[in-house]
Amino acid sequence: MKELIVISGKGGTGKTSLMAAFASLAENKILCDADVDAADLHLIMDPSIVQRTDFQSGNTAKINRQQCTECGTCRDMCRWDAISEDFVVNPISCEGCGVCVYFCPEKAIDFPEDTCGEWFISETRFGPMVHARLGIAEENSGKLVTLVRQQASRLGEEKKLDLILTDGPPGVGCPVIASIGGASAVLVVTEPTVSGSHDMQRVVELAAYFKVPAMLCVNKFDLNPELSQKIEDYAAGKGLPCLGRVPFDPLITRAMVQGKTIFEYDGQSPAAEAIRGVWQRLSERLYK
Repeated sequence: MKELIVISGKGGTGKTSLMAAFASLAENKILCDADVDAADLHLIMDPSIVQRTDFQSGNTAKINRQQCTECGTCRDMCRWDAISEDFVVNPISCEGCGVCVYFCPEKAIDFPEDTCGEWFISETRFGPMVHARLGIAEENSGKLVTLVRQQASRLGEEKKLDLILTDGPPGVGCPVIASIGGASAVLVVTEPTVSGSHDMQRVVELAAYFKVPAMLCVNKFDLNPELSQKIEDYAAGKGLPCLGRVPFDPLITRAMVQGKTIFEYDGQSPAAEAIRGVWQRLSERLYK
């Protein structure tokens, strides 16, 4: 089973819109939204949740006041100053290191696992989908990304599907690293802006470091044809195949507002024709 990750060096390049369009074109696939910090693929896919599971990761200390003798060891050992003078743990300040739990002479500190969010298995009009929602200001998004990808792989094998189509997170941080490791290929979606070009280069270098084959698509290329050409020249210098240019098309936004892919809204629009070409070339490389 192949796994394609659609990523971008920065947000706002149109990555999810293209990913949703690919969902219209791909066959025998499972969808996966690995952008757990700001998941939005569900806004277009309109999933019907079949299974909902809590995501637990990390720990927060909690002092048992009935056992606590207020000896002060925990306060002395806590480098985060997370324990108040009346021996109450501030859950925001607590880093979950467990030092206070280990050194407490009365064993009066509990260390329960935190519930950080949820992950889901759903059905959509384009097939099954695995996605998640990380809680506000919660950490361990990389771990949740790994979990979502594992569940998508497991479900895909159960259903004997050929492809995992994954909407990856933007940037180059931990969630992106967790999303691309072991993938069959990544498609980097960029735009002809200074920040788009700069961040595209960073994510290309990241993919190269993890030895994941990368391909490029320039979205909204006609907003700055000169910079689009420079981006393609950079890709050529890196041996990175550029699968096509997608023009700026307001119909993509109109489709998104209505919860549709561009092919459901207007499959003959300039952007739709360009995306169809990108998908054809992408499929040829993915299955060659």
